[in-house]
Amino acid sequence: MRAGGGIDLATAPRFRCRLDAALEAHGEVVLDLSEVTFMDCSGLGVLVQARHLADRYGGRLVLRGVGRPVVRLLKLIGLSRRPAVGP
Repeated sequence: MRAGGGIDLATAPRFRCRLDAALEAHGEVVLDLSEVTFMDCSGLGVLVQARHLADRYGGRLVLRGVGRPVVRLLKLIGLSRRPAVGP
């Protein structure tokens, strides 16, 4: 799955629906964030909820193409190890 542009209060609900559906359907989702230009706490909330959903389904959420600002935010809230974050 690929996300792009800004993930904020206005776009987070649609992002969450897409991500939840992918996790429910496939269990393991590789989320490419290489085209994400901005993410606020709404976007981070979606990632946290997706992690919980993946745990519930025995699945996995893998983040790819995560830019420095998003990595920094993930580290601040303790999500740099789970979901898996890769280049």
